[in-house]
Formats: sequence, structure tokens, C-alpha cells
Amino acid sequence: MCRRGWRASVERVLQLLGRMATEERHLSSSCGSFIKTEPSSPSSGIDAISHHSPSGSSDASGGYGIAMGGHPNGLDSPPMFNGTGIGGGSCRKRYDDCASAIMEDSPTKCEYMLNAIPKRLCLVCGDIASGYHYGVASCEACKAFFKRTIQGNIEYSCPATNECEITKRRRKSCQACRFMKCLKVGMLKEGVRLDRVRGGRQKYKRRLDSESSTYLSLQIPPPAKKPLTKIVSHLLVAEPEKIYAMPDPTMPESDIKALTTLCDLADRELVVIIGWAKHIPGFSNLSLGDQMSLLQSAWMEILILGIVYRSLPYEDKLVYAEDYIMDEEHSRLTGLLELYLAILQLVRRYKKLKVEKEEFVTLKALALANSDSMHIEDMDAVQKLQDLLHEALQDYELSQRNEEPRRAAQLLFLNK
Repeated sequence: MCRRGWRASVERVLQLLGRMATEERHLSSSCGSFIKTEPSSPSSGIDAISHHSPSGSSDASGGYGIAMGGHPNGLDSPPMFNGTGIGGGSCRKRYDDCASAIMEDSPTKCEYMLNAIPKRLCLVCGDIASGYHYGVASCEACKAFFKRTIQGNIEYSCPATNECEITKRRRKSCQACRFMKCLKVGMLKEGVRLDRVRGGRQKYKRRLDSESSTYLSLQIPPPAKKPLTKIVSHLLVAEPEKIYAMPDPTMPESDIKALTTLCDLADRELVVIIGWAKHIPGFSNLSLGDQMSLLQSAWMEILILGIVYRSLPYEDKLVYAEDYIMDEEHSRLTGLLELYLAILQLVRRYKKLKVEKEEFVTLKALALANSDSMHIEDMDAVQKLQDLLHEALQDYELSQRNEEPRRAAQLLFLNK
């Protein structure tokens, strides 16, 4: 593969997914009966790390707020489909719109497909979820309630035994139990911006709550000690758990099923990627705008890197998920042959260098830090993050592969 093969492959994949999505939109009109339906909401705005405002009824839908992932580790993830059907627009635009809503208040709306994709239910009250807010699938009412409670620093008390049932009809009956349910299902306090004042957002320091993340203990080592190898250890700990595609067993094998499965998988992986990024040492020190820009630019690259690494133990197979593995024939039958061949080229490059997990997690973090975003506010801060990760890789190679002085450079070339 040529010097710019990695970037070219990523762009090729983006084009393929965009084209496939458009094709599927037309096919879905005749094959929609094969696609399972479940509750999704017409539109969901996603706030990027937003904050709540005091008072107001629990059913107000307020501004759009983000969350830290419908996954214990993630940020808010935007729905993947627009209202016109599966893949109404290109995958890049869909994710760019969603990522841009991740860390700043934005009216951007990533709309769910109304009929062809499973609907999600609010984990707090059981109403139809409008998207992932503050870390979990939730409706506009519970999103707004949680936001107001945190922004207003409101304390509630239950008139009964703190065991009130929270349902769509009864969610207003006990605010204390409703708030406890929000926390219990995983809503994250740090997803709420506390600076909601007229005239735009202000500079503020984000406070992390003990229950908000399993990785809060991950801190950048003190500069004096410079235990750079610990950065690799932190990245290993932050590495997400295995992901499963869970394809619909009742749906016949077809290009429609393949694309539906991969799009749903990518939707969930985006949540995980955002949460993972928050635990890269130094990433959260960047401004929210720069975090957003880097994620916007690099999400697809990071997603593909995950596929590449999962596929290393296999011979000419791509592991999209632990339960969704495709060989060349399967890819051809489902219309994914070009995608298969593009990613397989990268797999072979990684196999040739026998990339270890420690190297992979560092390269993945570097892919985020080195993304080609043109909208960086504080280039010095981003450069420091890049330097930190480069030094961590160099340090690891010196300690583990001292006999291969060029290995770090060879590894960095993989992401070019």
C-alpha cells in the first residue's frame, strides 16, 4: 500500500458507506418488512456536555444536551439515521453532525429513522427515547429533568420510602426517586454544563463525580516523575470491552441486513469511542471545542482501527464484532466486498509488523490526537497531547524492543 494508503482507505470506506446507505434507503422501501421496529424518536438533539437549568416542569424539553455515552464509558451518542429512512445522508455527515453536538450546546438534530430501525426506550421512565443523553437512552422529559436538577443544584426528598415506581405516567409523582433512577441507570453529572447564562458559554472547570466513570482514577503522571510507560497502562485500562453486533436472527441474509447491522453497530461504537477518548491521559484537558473537533475528524479512523486489531488473529476475515465476522465470500454476497478489501489491506500491514496490544492502544490514541481537524482552537495544547503520546510510544519501544530502533517510526507510519 502506498504512503497515503491508510488515509485513502479510510476515505474509501467513508465513500462506500455513504453510497451503501443511499442505496439501502431505496431498497428499504420494498424490504422494510424485514427490518425490526422498535421505539425511536423523531428527532433528538444532542448537547455536548451540557448542563441543566434550575426549575421548570419535568416534562419540559429544554435545550439539547449531551451525555457521556449510553455506555458506562461513553458520551452522548447521536442517533444514526435521519427521518427519511436508513442512511438518508452519508455516514460522514451523520457522524460529523452528531459529534459536533457532543461537547457543545447545539440545536443540531440527528434524527432516528421512524419505521425501519428499532426504537429505544427511556431507561428512566420507559417512554420513547429521543437519543442518548448524559450517558443513557432517555426521553426529552427525563433529559430536561436531570439537566434542571444538576444545574439548579436541587435536592429532593421522597415522602415515602425512596422506592417509588418511575413510569411515563408516574414520573412526576416523586422527583427524588426519579433523580435517583436517573443516577442508577447511569446518567452522568459531568455531562451537564453549569454555565448556562445569557451571552453564551463561559470558561469553567468541569467537576467529575465519583460515580460518573469507572476510569476517574486515570490521571496524567506528574511531570517530575515522567513514568511514561504508565500512559500505556492507562490506555490499556481504558480500552473498551468486547462489542457485539447482535444481528437480527429473524432477518434473512442480505445487503440490507448487513448494512443495518453495521450501522447499528457503528452507532453504539461511536458512544464507546467518545467515552474512551475521555480517558486518554490529557484529552480532557483540551477545550471542549478541540475535543469535539478531534473526535469529528477521527471517529471513522478509530472505528476502523478497532476492526483491524480485532481481525489480526484471523486469516482473511474481518471482525466487525465478536459475533459478526465476514470473509471474502460473505462480504461479496452482502455487497461489502470493496469495504472488506479496503480494510483487509490495513489488517495485513498490522500483521506484518506483529502489532502488540500496547502498541495498538497507543496508536489509536495517536490517531485521535493527530487527526486532520482544521478547527483547532489551542494548537499548543493539542501538540502537547501528541508529544505525550509519541513519547509514551517511544518509551515503550525502548523498554520492550530496544533491538528495533526504527520500530516506533514504522508503527507511526501505519496511521499515515
